[in-house]
Amino acid sequence: MKILAIIPARAGSKRLPNKNKLPLGGKPLITWSIDSARGVESICDIMVSTDDPEISEISKMHGALVPWLRPSELATDESHVVDTLIHAVDWYEKNKCKVDGVLLLQPTSPFRKIKTIEQAIEIYNSADFSTSVVSVSKVKTNPAWCFKLANDDVLKPLFDNDGFTKRAQDLETVYGLNGLIYIINPKELRVTKKVVGEKTKGIVVLDTCEALDIDTQDDFDLAELYLKKQL
Repeated sequence: MKILAIIPARAGSKRLPNKNKLPLGGKPLITWSIDSARGVESICDIMVSTDDPEISEISKMHGALVPWLRPSELATDESHVVDTLIHAVDWYEKNKCKVDGVLLLQPTSPFRKIKTIEQAIEIYNSADFSTSVVSVSKVKTNPAWCFKLANDDVLKPLFDNDGFTKRAQDLETVYGLNGLIYIINPKELRVTKKVVGEKTKGIVVLDTCEALDIDTQDDFDLAELYLKKQL
């Protein structure tokens, strides 16, 4: 089994500038994902797709494959990660070898465990590469208790149901994407241009530290706090 790990890390970031290069625990944020992938036997290569020369050099120094800088049309705020994945796996299969699966590892999840990656790949393998596998976590607020703001800031229930009459423990457990792991067959990726489909299998991540996705300064501060607690 050959799994190609792809880490997309473009230069632009409005909410937390240069977040993929920020030093966390003494090393750039992106290197946390590279290091976790290096510990997985079935990963044949770790490929970083970036438009940033500095991120490219950092990634190469930590053993990742960075054959080019990402085209500018794939590095805008409107660019979709699926197009970036297809661009990367197309190059890899043309110039290296065919792969059984594409593993998307977002660089903003530094505490991803090797064991979790291996479990996700095992689920993918047991399904004969026929469906995608995505990591999820329990959501803090059940959608049955969520609202949208209508005119004059009037609260309107998000769903027409009787969720507000139920206790929290009586509501169905709901899960949300945490951005930690996505695995999909490259052929399916090219056809559907989706990483989540009707038959996608989920791997539940219970550790809130592992599931942390850094998108803001508050998230980064929380990551540093987690590290201090481990020392």
